[in-house]
Amino acid sequence: MAAGVMGTSSQLITVFGGSGFIGRHVVRALAQRGYRIRVAVRRPDLAGFLQPLGRVGQIHAVQANLRYKQSVLAAARGSDVVINLVGVLTEAGRQNFAAVHSFGARAVAEAAAAAGARLIHMSALGADAQSASLYARTKAAGEGFAFTHVPKATIFRPSVVFGPEDGFFNRFAALGSRLPVVPITGGATRFQPVYVGDVAEAIARAVDGAVAEGHVYELGGPEVKTLREIVDYTLGVIGRRRLVLDLPAAGASLMAGFVEFADKLTFGVLPDYLVLTRDQVALLGQDNVVSATAIDTGRTLADIGIAATPYEAIVPGYLWRFRRAGQFADIRTI
Repeated sequence: MAAGVMGTSSQLITVFGGSGFIGRHVVRALAQRGYRIRVAVRRPDLAGFLQPLGRVGQIHAVQANLRYKQSVLAAARGSDVVINLVGVLTEAGRQNFAAVHSFGARAVAEAAAAAGARLIHMSALGADAQSASLYARTKAAGEGFAFTHVPKATIFRPSVVFGPEDGFFNRFAALGSRLPVVPITGGATRFQPVYVGDVAEAIARAVDGAVAEGHVYELGGPEVKTLREIVDYTLGVIGRRRLVLDLPAAGASLMAGFVEFADKLTFGVLPDYLVLTRDQVALLGQDNVVSATAIDTGRTLADIGIAATPYEAIVPGYLWRFRRAGQFADIRTI
């Protein structure tokens, strides 16, 4: 157990979206520090896997839906810190960008203010009210609500986050293992993949009070790579030789429209790695890297005291399942 357990065990941290990809790592980091953790999720019955991350009774799941403010207020009541990690990459029914990133972010910020709690809000690099992407515009709106209701809120904007359950490297590995051609768009777009463990540690340090409040921090890994370079690397890791087809934005948008229609027609049964939306195509038109402003003003992982983990150190450890013979496969292109 981390040092300082006795000093933090009286503090209650409510984590909205604590059962998600990033959330489970945040819960682990907080549990190791000895905090009491309330995980606010739509389905508490599906969050039982978080219990072993802490001591008996340390982690408690409660029901909350960002579309219903009363449930959000109830979940945040009595909290010392409120963390909002809820986000969606694609829209599905009532779980759309506006409901989750904008309305939901406002509900969490209002609940934090009502509870007198500090607020830590997860946004994304590329959040921009003027973006062609609705995802990016609603992310920007969520940041605005966070600062409006809790002026000293701490906001984190990560680049694409990688880790065993990610939807980035796993997506391209799935495409490469199942299709003879890997279609992409925005091959020259730059990314700065950041490890989920580093993001979780940054959030935990903000809870500790080791991160200055009232600022937006941009989180990126140690390397900037184009999407094409990342896809080529992924194919190399899984030992697949595939044609990578970089579609122009117009063609990719047209294809995405057909995929969206097919996904709705089949009631969402298409595998996640095949789903591409027009909004994602628009998002891929912009670089996803830490800005010069964030670097110059000291608002990066390094400034928080975290040495960013390179993806080469982590990704091969979970992409082996996409090789022809799994972990026993020779690492060679086939």
